[in-house]
Amino acid sequence: MAAPFRLFFFAGGFTVKEIKNKHALLSASLFVVVLIAALALLPGLKQRRRGGSYVSFLPATATAEAAETSSWTQAVRKVKEDRGEPTGKQAEVETPQQLRHYSDTRRFLAVQLAEWREHRFKTPKDFVDLADMIRSGELVQLRQVSPNYILFGVGGSTDKEPFTRYQNGERITLLNEAGLAREQARLAETAASLEGEIAALKSELGSLDKRERSSRAQLQARLNAKEKALKALREDGELLDHEYADGERRQQLFSAYESLESVAKSFPNRTYNLDDGRSRQEMKTRLLSVLRPEALKVMEEVSSAYREKFDRPLPISSLVRPDEYQYALSKVNPNATRMQTPPHSTGLAFDIYNRYMTAEEQSFVMAYLARLKDEGRIEVLRENRDHYHVFAFIDGARPDESLIRESLGKTAPAKSSAETERGDRDVKTEEKSAARKVVKKEAKQVKQAKREERGRARRR
Repeated sequence: MAAPFRLFFFAGGFTVKEIKNKHALLSASLFVVVLIAALALLPGLKQRRRGGSYVSFLPATATAEAAETSSWTQAVRKVKEDRGEPTGKQAEVETPQQLRHYSDTRRFLAVQLAEWREHRFKTPKDFVDLADMIRSGELVQLRQVSPNYILFGVGGSTDKEPFTRYQNGERITLLNEAGLAREQARLAETAASLEGEIAALKSELGSLDKRERSSRAQLQARLNAKEKALKALREDGELLDHEYADGERRQQLFSAYESLESVAKSFPNRTYNLDDGRSRQEMKTRLLSVLRPEALKVMEEVSSAYREKFDRPLPISSLVRPDEYQYALSKVNPNATRMQTPPHSTGLAFDIYNRYMTAEEQSFVMAYLARLKDEGRIEVLRENRDHYHVFAFIDGARPDESLIRESLGKTAPAKSSAETERGDRDVKTEEKSAARKVVKKEAKQVKQAKREERGRARRR
């Protein structure tokens, strides 16, 4: 069989060596193509460093229909496409006065708070409230990608943890009756295991000679960690027992879980499993992909104009945020306010991401937003971190000035760009300091261990 195989290729005018070279060249070419594609997507994957808004560029329905995922991926490439000129903060662009802070920086938030106080509509405290508002039609579900926009990082700070009820600043884990029994059994089993490990470590520690300082120090560190974990576990168990102790309260939590489970099964193209961490995270992201109709109308208008002008989708980085999610985000994002009724909790606010926009693109979008503000339809601000924050008014008109004045005292002055940068530097300094302490501690332990080893060698 070997000879005919060789003759077949010789008849085509190629030698075996040439064929091997061609195969090698083809493999190398494919590798280069894959490498270029990976590098093109790399900027979007450098996430989660410090809990920023763009933790994951994958859509909420990444495991759903392949067609939507493919369209979303193509839209990402279009958004990040190299324009051959500076983009984002590197682009030289003049910010219109309409997108700057007022002389009294409290006024920006006060205007948005006044709009809520004028209409007094419901805002979600947690994902349970958010799901109820979606089911009632108050909030409209957005597609992950459309011809005019793409959800680019929405829900990027969601986690895989169980859903909770957020009340008075506390998060109460949501479980059904079977889940509560499983969780209580898990906590008891884990506690028993930790208690056994602690007893074994104490026994081992007691058997060591006092001169074996290094070994004793290592064992003591492990023992401390185990005892700390056991303490936290017991606190979790006590909190869980307290939350579900009252019969009426327990039934309310069970009902909230069932309501959420019902919504998890109601989406048209997939269902979500509340017992699975990854599925919970995807559902949370999907629940965050909503707006009130009034805000959606403005967003579609701006994105349509942008697409028509530049033939690329408008990247939207944030939509609604329940209080629970807003509070968690405020720990890592200085732009996320902790006021009583944050703009994003109203469902009337959305953020446009300008990181990949050229000066011409940014100027076009800002001019369009400035016009909408002059018409009294929106409040808007160019934020420090590559965003335009847009807030739509329900009736297409600014709230009454008397309400704005009353709201001024309920908001804090906005952080300046310099303050935000100082905050970023402080975080980095703390991280470096912590890292140095760890290195010094490890070096000290190694040094101590070597001294003890030398001492034992001399005694021998």
